[in-house]
Amino acid sequence: MAQSQSQSQLLFVFAFCIATSTAIAATSQELLRGFTATPNPKISTNFQQFLTDSSGNFSFGFLRVNTTLLSLAVIHLPSSEPIWTTNMTRLPRWSNPTQLIFNGSLVVSDPHSGVFWSTYTDGDRVFLSNSSNLQIQAFDGSNLQSVIWESFDFPTDTLVENQNFTSAMSLISSNGLYSMRLGSDFIGLYAKFQSGSYPSKIYWKHKALEAKASVIPSEGPIYAVLKSDGFLGMYQNGSTPVDVQSFNSYQQPVSGVRRLRIETDGNLRGYFWTGASWITDYEAISDSCELPSSCGSYGLCKPGNGCSCLDNQTDYNSGKCSSSENQDSGDFCSVYGDKYTTLRRNGIELPYKELMGYQKMASLEECEGTCEENCTCWGAVYSNSSGFCYMLDYPIQTLLSVGDESKVGYFKVREGVGKGKVNVGLGVGLGVLCGTLLVFGGVVGIWWCRFRKRKRGVSGYVDDDGVGGVGPYKDLGAASFRSIELSER
Repeated sequence: MAQSQSQSQLLFVFAFCIATSTAIAATSQELLRGFTATPNPKISTNFQQFLTDSSGNFSFGFLRVNTTLLSLAVIHLPSSEPIWTTNMTRLPRWSNPTQLIFNGSLVVSDPHSGVFWSTYTDGDRVFLSNSSNLQIQAFDGSNLQSVIWESFDFPTDTLVENQNFTSAMSLISSNGLYSMRLGSDFIGLYAKFQSGSYPSKIYWKHKALEAKASVIPSEGPIYAVLKSDGFLGMYQNGSTPVDVQSFNSYQQPVSGVRRLRIETDGNLRGYFWTGASWITDYEAISDSCELPSSCGSYGLCKPGNGCSCLDNQTDYNSGKCSSSENQDSGDFCSVYGDKYTTLRRNGIELPYKELMGYQKMASLEECEGTCEENCTCWGAVYSNSSGFCYMLDYPIQTLLSVGDESKVGYFKVREGVGKGKVNVGLGVGLGVLCGTLLVFGGVVGIWWCRFRKRKRGVSGYVDDDGVGGVGPYKDLGAASFRSIELSER
């Protein structure tokens, strides 16, 4: 009897351990209502994980940003590469009282600053799929799951395999300068050269080749998908692509994950994971000189020969070719906007001129004059052979160096508000100094005259009438009057 009870107790303990371990495994792959977490200040890594997928490839948690701030992220665990991050306008601190809660919505907040980010949902659990898709699911009466929110609908800078990319979405580089969007029948890359409400400029465009299927405008927008076979496909309806952009490993099996990312230099690159590292598998722009700002503002790129500065004087190794004022938004009709010099250079071309509008003009002078009179024109590039005049209505970026000297660039170089103020201050300072020295010299001169005349005494002086007297008196009286007269003016 005692042995039977002992066996029963062992079986109970064993069953309890199995149930407990199962529950722990389950909670590591889902977050339920009531979940709460705060940043751990003691962890040594930049990632604090809360949730993993069943394969162990992806994890969801806090990602440290600039040492003291945080964002929510899904990362590829073997490489610690972020796949998805929340799009917060302001970031919370990596410290208490910042907290993440799941109350039907995923919410990041703190009592002082309020809500930083929320999914605004009414779900029952948070789940991370094997494809890195973070989902909020709801249960119906029969315990069936429906997805009411997913991170795949809100991509940041990366697409992964079999993730639909629609015309309502955009990929935005982590520095916020470049984006990828879909047009009616093309994929475009855009640059944000100016802050504020200024529109982005397209610098790369891939139009659907329509080799296997045609884009029919009446049948709705296109969408793009990164396929496991190693290509980026554009689709409209059905499984037949209207365009295929093949990667280097096209139709070759790879063991790891594929991803596509818009980079901080403006390029669109594809990668696959080998098990040890990410291998570059695709580049939308193969020539670095074709990137929108490969040599920086007012830089000059020569294929195969690196970067230099447009003015041919500034040393490119200094890190920049122009002052910060020439990278700011605003036109040339503002308070300080009219303070600029002009720079001309032969053998200049735009890296993506086929995507820019132009006007045909009779001469270089007409092209330059039109830009000079336009407050929003930063420069112009003119071709003497074609007569095409390209106006640049944004701060000057990298230009191409070409052998054709008939292609001429005209650029406005802002002198800068700070520089003007420094020059004015210097001029005022020098003026005050010179005035002080003159006054001091005059006082010394008067004192010296008094001293000399006093030294000569009465006997040494006879006035114009031949009458002796206190010699310096009459002269000094006149000088004193003039001093008083000057001081009253």
